[in-house]
Amino acid sequence: MITIPDFSVLERIVDYMHEVPYDVTPRSLYSASSLYGKAAKDATDSITDCYDQRVYQHYLATGKHSCGEQEMLARALHDYGIDRSLKVYLSHYDRRMVVGVMGGHQLKRTDGMYREIVLLSKQLTERHSLMVTGGGPGAMEATHLGAWMAGRTTEEVDEAMEIIQSATSYKDEHWLSTAFQVMHRFPQEEFRSLGIPTWLYGHEPATPFATDIAKYFDNSIREDTILTIAFGGIIYTPGSAGTIQEVFQEAVQNHYLSFGVSSPMVFLGRRFWDEEIPVYPFIEKLMEEGKYKNLQISITDSSDDVIQEILKFRNNIGHIPDNPV
Repeated sequence: MITIPDFSVLERIVDYMHEVPYDVTPRSLYSASSLYGKAAKDATDSITDCYDQRVYQHYLATGKHSCGEQEMLARALHDYGIDRSLKVYLSHYDRRMVVGVMGGHQLKRTDGMYREIVLLSKQLTERHSLMVTGGGPGAMEATHLGAWMAGRTTEEVDEAMEIIQSATSYKDEHWLSTAFQVMHRFPQEEFRSLGIPTWLYGHEPATPFATDIAKYFDNSIREDTILTIAFGGIIYTPGSAGTIQEVFQEAVQNHYLSFGVSSPMVFLGRRFWDEEIPVYPFIEKLMEEGKYKNLQISITDSSDDVIQEILKFRNNIGHIPDNPV
């Protein structure tokens, strides 16, 4: 039985839900327009008072982790709404077509690997892949730029690259506005890509090149979601701690066949994955010793090889598990 004091508590909770600067019951995923508002339309960096920044400042003010009970409930409801919207969104896609790209947020727009990822993602998108990343800068942004430029010429990609290279890092003043400039110069509504960022890393703006954005408060849910939905395989590009963590998270899922199948793990960049961060030979050794089973791994310096590995899996896979999200 609910007593009068209980109703008072519920009333305070409901009042709090109306006070937070974010929707606790989102019914759709975000977009560049909904996150950045006027800045997205005018190609400016004036995002101080945009929705994304208001939520981030509230997130910092109420505590990244040690927030009050009402705030915890509000965030949980928000993330549940994003989960629900993401499930509806993915229901429109063949599970084999969802491909993830993992890589460093520090990758600069002028780096050769950045352009490699752009062209790789462009080709996979043109082959009906839904490209998925953590939705931030660096390798993640390159993936979504490639998806955005699908169907266009290499010359047009080079023109887009020239525009954004005036701000090489997300720390540069015009990193966001140059992305908007590319989107205005090359508008498109045909090709989709999915970014899954988090306000935990709110100092890194979410890339507007992702047409659909599932932004979470809870980073652990967000990371697990990316690995879970990328049924069509994950491409690992050079990165640091976060990328390496994601390698082993995915390896565990594949080892145990958590979702009924082992998806390909393709490592792009031999020198990095063999020598600088020798993750690949370590996994090979564990596989030889039987400590990892069922993994489908490959390593290459060629984008063409990456595409072939992804397409080979797509064409050979039989039964498709139900959507796990």
